[in-house]
Formats: sequence, C-alpha cells, structure tokens
Amino acid sequence: MADTTRIEALGAAVREHDGAPPFNDQALIEARRGEREVIENDGGIALVAAAEAELAVWPEQRGKGFGRELASLVADHFSGSTWSAWAHGDHPAAARLAEEFGLRRTRELLQLRARVPSDAVVPSTVRAFTDDDGDAWLRVNAAAFAGHPEQGSLTAGDLADRRSAAWHSDDNLLLHETDGELDAFTWLKPHGDDIVELYAVGVAPNAQGRGLGRTMMDATFGRMRELGAETAHLYVEGDNLPALELYKRFGFERWAIDVQYSV
Repeated sequence: MADTTRIEALGAAVREHDGAPPFNDQALIEARRGEREVIENDGGIALVAAAEAELAVWPEQRGKGFGRELASLVADHFSGSTWSAWAHGDHPAAARLAEEFGLRRTRELLQLRARVPSDAVVPSTVRAFTDDDGDAWLRVNAAAFAGHPEQGSLTAGDLADRRSAAWHSDDNLLLHETDGELDAFTWLKPHGDDIVELYAVGVAPNAQGRGLGRTMMDATFGRMRELGAETAHLYVEGDNLPALELYKRFGFERWAIDVQYSV
C-alpha cells in the first residue's frame, strides 16, 4: 500500500480551510492501493485515475500559479483523451481553471444538511452489520445504486477498505431484513464534531414501495442522535429528483455543491 500521509495532510488542511474535502473516499482508497497516479508540484497534489482527476492546492500556496501548473500537468497526462475532474465545493478558482483548460460542467453533486430531531430513535426492526453480511450487502447496494457511477460499483475490496477506515464502525451500518433477506440499509460517517454524514442509504428495488425509505431515515436520525450529533449531512446527485423530494420531507436543505468538469 502506498504512503498517503502527505495526501491526507493536504486533504485535512483543505477541509479545514474550505469546509469541504478535496478528495473523495474512493480516490483515497485507490491511492493507498497504488491504483491512482500521484502528480505533485510545490503547491499541491493531483490524484489521477484512468479518466478522472482530483487536485488540490495547499491553502497557504494559493494565488501563486500552482493550481494552473498542476492542472497543466494533469492535462498533459491525459494527452488529449476524454477525462473529468471534480471541484469539491464549486470554488470560483476551479471554475476559472476548468474554463481555461476547456472542461465543461457535466455533473452536480449537492450537499444537504438537516437538524437531527431530538426525539429520534432507531427502529427495533434494524440491526448492525456483521462479518457475515458482506455478500448480501454488496448485492443490495449494487441493485439500489445501479445507476450510480461510484456507489453502485463497490467491490468486496472496497467494502473491506471502508470498514478498515478510522471513521467506520459496524454499529453505524444498519440493516433491515424481511423474512431473513436483506432489503435496505443506512450507513453513517461521523465527522468528529456534531456532524454525522448519511454516507449511503439504499433500498433494494424489489422492496420499494413498502415504506422502507422512511424506516431507514428514521434509523439514520436515531443512530445520529445516539452518536450525539445535531447536524445530518449528505451528498445527492443534483438530478435525482425522487431522492431530493425524500430528503426535503426530512428537513434537508442545500448547504454546498460539488461539480464535475469534463473534456
């Protein structure tokens, strides 16, 4: 596994400064595995996959041209091929760089927040994830997120890497079963303060229409309350109207936005 100490330090510095992490979890996992190329200059770091890049500049090094230089190195790496880059937080500087390098805005990932109800409790019909649930969870996750380019493609290795992450606890991955068959789940990611992220919530397609979405949202808020959180945070595709309507009913409002730019 690669040493990602400097990458993680940059991620923490940017998150503290900007309020949003510059690298997503899958990019960091792939970097640790050595599956992403690391491009670096004196001001920042880019994590590069086959057709995607995420890059960040140390807050104290901004305004010195390092971002443009790093973007140029990434563009040269792809050498005219089709590629995309994420701008977490939709910063104006990222938009200017995207325009300069001929990238267009192609995808929006919204960040929503809500207050955790003070009376929220975990329903008795859900339980925590165990070592025996991996295969069933992967099947439900793949079915529930069949149209999602990241979440729906998680492998057993991806699940294992996430479960080994410092933020994860199996007590925060809650499952619902009907007649012994897993059909819904909610997964939480604490952020070390009073904010807990709804990392993923899914219902198997053949179990939809039975109110499990509400059950798992109740479980989400209940577990957040057990963790002492006051604020719920989540990411959702900007064009996922059914999910946006569901989250609106539970009090979520837009807080920030991530943008993917593509050539």
